[in-house]
Amino acid sequence: MDSSERTERDEPASSDADSLEEGDDSPSPPPVEEELPLDVVFEVLKNERRRLVLEYLRRTEGSVTIGELAEHIAAYENDITPAELNAQQRKRVYIGLYQCHLPKMDDADAVAFNQGRGIVELGDSAEVLYEYLDSDGAIDDGGRIRQYTAFSLGGGLAFLFAHATGAPMLPELVVFALLIGIPAVAYYTERPE
Repeated sequence: MDSSERTERDEPASSDADSLEEGDDSPSPPPVEEELPLDVVFEVLKNERRRLVLEYLRRTEGSVTIGELAEHIAAYENDITPAELNAQQRKRVYIGLYQCHLPKMDDADAVAFNQGRGIVELGDSAEVLYEYLDSDGAIDDGGRIRQYTAFSLGGGLAFLFAHATGAPMLPELVVFALLIGIPAVAYYTERPE
């Protein structure tokens, strides 16, 4: 191979490099936004502490310290007020957030976690995660529990009445089936879609 062949082959590559150095006037394509994969979404949301982090950050609408976040979550987990927390309860949650949960959420871009400063704020992918959470942030099962309790008590009273009066038209198996069936039907008809 002589030097003229080598130069011809090298010229297109060098001219491409020259055009990159000089700057190309053609517009560059916009950055491609990648959707958060479902396995990442579910990995982030499968842990209650991570869901609590997202909910707390949504309500505060800004950055918070990891200490404030740990205090809130520890109070929730122990079902007490933040003023009633002891140092061990705070520390246990703080360490879990610092070492495991916040770095994992930061990798998924659910939060922006500055470990050096101890500051946490919502990340760019947080909105995608909120689509999978309840709109009000908490599941209120109080209404369902009251409804199931009322059905069970009503069925139990019907069972006692039938048993006490010796009524042949309500066999014990039918009453038992109603005690189980009515709450089950109520649950499946009220489930969110």
